[in-house]
Amino acid sequence: MPPKTRITSEMIVDAGFEVIKETGIENMNARTIAQKLGCSTQPVMYQFKKIEDIKKAVYQKADAYHMAYITNMGAGSSILEMGLAYVRFGAAESNLFRFLFQSNMFDGKSLSNLIESEDLMPVIAPMSIQTGLSIEHTRKVFRSVFLFAHGYASMFANNAMDYDEEVIKTDLKAAMAGMVTAWENQDEE
Repeated sequence: MPPKTRITSEMIVDAGFEVIKETGIENMNARTIAQKLGCSTQPVMYQFKKIEDIKKAVYQKADAYHMAYITNMGAGSSILEMGLAYVRFGAAESNLFRFLFQSNMFDGKSLSNLIESEDLMPVIAPMSIQTGLSIEHTRKVFRSVFLFAHGYASMFANNAMDYDEEVIKTDLKAAMAGMVTAWENQDEE
């Protein structure tokens, strides 16, 4: 009978996630993961043949963590609350934010691919109801508000800045109201 695997791929992904969360993607490698697990690099590289494979698996875990973070506000959450949560994530989880959105893991994808993704329907559908816009126009409003919130989140993730949620909330409300009005007027034409 072969020996039982002590270090699993899930443990490696969890350790990689923690390394990135604590110190950033630039510090995640087989050695830092092994240190986190209290083992040599051999079990890490046995489970994953390339460090890129670990990064991809950790990216999926980080993406799920991020989605839970910004959508874990309960039923009836508004797009404004989600936008604020997105900015808050950039400020509070700067290493994960940079890994998710500033590490070229979107290689080969366009902004349109991201916005048109079916993965966003749990966000887009309630927003469509909330705004009274079609799904198509809601996606366009979401794109603009997302890019606006992303700018704020990026500033906080990359700089030691004071976080003023009231200012951010006011700006996000104005951006969303402007975009909804713009697309309502488009529907009328």
